[in-house]
Amino acid sequence: MATPVRRRAGRRSAARLRHTAVGLATTLLATGACTVPAAGEAVHRVPDAENGASTRAVASRAAATAATSCVDKVYAGMTDAQRVGQLFMGGVAANAPSATDLRTLRTYHVGSVMLTGRSSAGTAATKKIVDGIRKQADTVGGRQVGMIVSTDQEGGQVQVLNGPGFSVIPNALTQGTWSTTTLRGRATTWAKQLKAAGLDLDLAPVADVVPASLGTRNAPIGRYHREFGHTPAVVTSHSGAFAAGFRDAGVMTTFKHFPGLGQVIGNTDTTANVVDSVTTTSSASLTPFRSGIAAGAPFVMISSAKYTKIDPAHLAVFSPTVIDKLLRTRFGFKGVVISDDIGQAVAVRAYPAGQRAVDFVAAGGDMVLTVKPSTVPAMAQAVQSRMTTDAAFRAKVAAAVHRILTAKANAGRLSCG
Repeated sequence: MATPVRRRAGRRSAARLRHTAVGLATTLLATGACTVPAAGEAVHRVPDAENGASTRAVASRAAATAATSCVDKVYAGMTDAQRVGQLFMGGVAANAPSATDLRTLRTYHVGSVMLTGRSSAGTAATKKIVDGIRKQADTVGGRQVGMIVSTDQEGGQVQVLNGPGFSVIPNALTQGTWSTTTLRGRATTWAKQLKAAGLDLDLAPVADVVPASLGTRNAPIGRYHREFGHTPAVVTSHSGAFAAGFRDAGVMTTFKHFPGLGQVIGNTDTTANVVDSVTTTSSASLTPFRSGIAAGAPFVMISSAKYTKIDPAHLAVFSPTVIDKLLRTRFGFKGVVISDDIGQAVAVRAYPAGQRAVDFVAAGGDMVLTVKPSTVPAMAQAVQSRMTTDAAFRAKVAAAVHRILTAKANAGRLSCG
């Protein structure tokens, strides 16, 4: 039992701690700082471990409050057109973005970009391209609302960026044979390369479980060895290690393609009516997603297949049952829900472009990915039109934009200072 003197000393220490934390929160809010400290980063340390942990917790809460305040401030200063633009990620060629595509994205205030195709230009040349793209980001209150710039950098046949400064990344099936320690270390290296090229987000890891019995007959994943393994355990451990390595380097990741493409035959990019008649809301194949979410996954990508045992009436990308009920409510995901490509994918071709965007947001989605920028005008106009007549939809848009701006704040792409 502590002596009275020690209790008084503890109270004095606690008082100093509260004073430090309040001062930190005041400073953060006064400066409008937006960037939340990285996981494990201490803003103020004291010798006593217990007091140090308390300080970090208070500081983290204060920083999160400041980030929320910044997001609210930026959102309030936006026009409706600018808010709608934040809902989109448009694809541009990684090696040489076309002036037409960039003009379309700028005209419609598109807030995020995906580098597509193949480039062998290397990190330095890619950084120049990315810097040029960033210059056309929207301005609110005299400050730029920075873009999230992403690409597909999984490894194997799915590696957009190559050349000097970029490693040749093995496919995920090979990565799955490594220890998780090795994979995490190498993933950190790959993430640092993306960061050097100016990118914020990798549209990886693939968290789909392809059964060994299906193997390469699974067109979207197994055919290209994009899976880390053939069991939920291996995919969970290795998709988690991949994501952890990227987090160590300060680059965001995307767990995809919820609720999984491991049980299908057709590829939604090239095939209509892709159906999974196996996966349920309690399938073990959902474990990698659940684990990734618990570890703090910032983005989850939604599949464009149909899951008859979850929601037989909708493609997953347009399904409130999949997005709002399963991913958001049951799995507790609070980050950004991004679609798989719904710009040129054959799986959604039967739906008018504008309807695709509206249905995705109405189902609970946040960021519409289209690798075909020419679809953005119809999509953005349809979203704005729906907002004028549907208060519930307008509220969904507001929530989605807030989640996207929060991701930008956490990535250091939002400034209120």
